[in-house]
Amino acid sequence: MTTFNEREKAFEKKYEHDQDLKFKVNARKNKLLGLWAAGLIGKSGADAEAYAKDVVMADLERPGDSDVIEKLAKDLAAAGKPMEDHTIRKQAERLADEAKAQLMKETR
Repeated sequence: MTTFNEREKAFEKKYEHDQDLKFKVNARKNKLLGLWAAGLIGKSGADAEAYAKDVVMADLERPGDSDVIEKLAKDLAAAGKPMEDHTIRKQAERLADEAKAQLMKETR
């Protein structure tokens, strides 16, 4: 029974680690996406960082990326830089890979 309990705890620990990593990658991706959009809108420095933080916080409204995509599409359109949702999603996919690479590099 002890071996079974140890394996169960190991699986739980791995699951917890994987979920934590997934959350961090998603938050980093959203920050990078916010910085990307901030550049398109014409924000830089502290304004760009604050905007990226707003994008990260927008993701906490609903499950999935739709809330972030909607925010970015609305903000880009308001700044005179309209962009299709699928273009924003494609950029998010590219930045997800970069976010994961950054986090992996930081944990080494």
